[in-house]
Amino acid sequence: MTEKKIINEQKGRLDKVLTEFFPQYSRSQLKQWLVERAILVNSQPAKPNYKVKENDQIELTIPPVKETSIQPENIPLDIVYEDEDVLVVNKPQGMVVHPSPGHPDKTLVNALLAHSPLSTINGEFRPGIVHRIDKDTSGLLMVAKNDQAHRSLAAQLKAKTNIREYIALVHGVIKEDNGKIDAPLGRSPKDRKKQAVVSGGRNAVTRFSVIKRYQNYTLIKCILETGRTHQIRVHLKYIGHPLVGDPLYGPSKTIKGNGQFLHAGKLGFKHPRTGKELVFDVPLPEIFRKTLDYLDKQDNL
Repeated sequence: MTEKKIINEQKGRLDKVLTEFFPQYSRSQLKQWLVERAILVNSQPAKPNYKVKENDQIELTIPPVKETSIQPENIPLDIVYEDEDVLVVNKPQGMVVHPSPGHPDKTLVNALLAHSPLSTINGEFRPGIVHRIDKDTSGLLMVAKNDQAHRSLAAQLKAKTNIREYIALVHGVIKEDNGKIDAPLGRSPKDRKKQAVVSGGRNAVTRFSVIKRYQNYTLIKCILETGRTHQIRVHLKYIGHPLVGDPLYGPSKTIKGNGQFLHAGKLGFKHPRTGKELVFDVPLPEIFRKTLDYLDKQDNL
């Protein structure tokens, strides 16, 4: 399949223009297709930093799908919803979403491949994956079982029409009942493994509201307007209230658990085929509930 776009005005770097004109594909997939010369500008291969000009013609020819080398694995899944187009799964803490150099197997994708066919748009190593949550974050993920569903779900993410609500336990007592964190994120200049609030970073917005205040902690609800890597974790650290248990962005003195106390508890989207609004909720994992019970008891002593 070949798609063509004619540029009507000066637009900037090619890699950024591609995400605007082809929102149904991930940035990493578009980058890979640039490397594979599947994307041409005026019938010629171009580099990601090429400055797109008025009247340029961008041509994307999707390469044949490669057979995945990822092995299906018989790993139990907590499936909240499933039909012929989509899956909604409640991911446990400790499970990586897709294979990477440090996690070649036992991922959510390995488990999904053993259960169902998946979309191919997001590349060989991320079939079906429309969005991600961190390894030690629990909760809801939507998964596409075919390419048509993937395009629809990805477009909803880009248009910010999805519902994505998280429950988080943070250090310190937040005074405001509600707040908005609008701070651009990018790779930390001090530690390449981390994200940070940086000048010139990608736009990132997190809204929060207080659910309950404890003596030294606050339980909050976070709503994502954007979906950047480690967004909630970095934003909460930025305002001086890092996540409890966060091994990367939190203090060393914290409540121990299975990583950060962050749970993707509510997810909503329009069904890619029917257009029906679907909304799902899942309860907090056991260790999160027990920690809140402990804090309640401590505050009542």
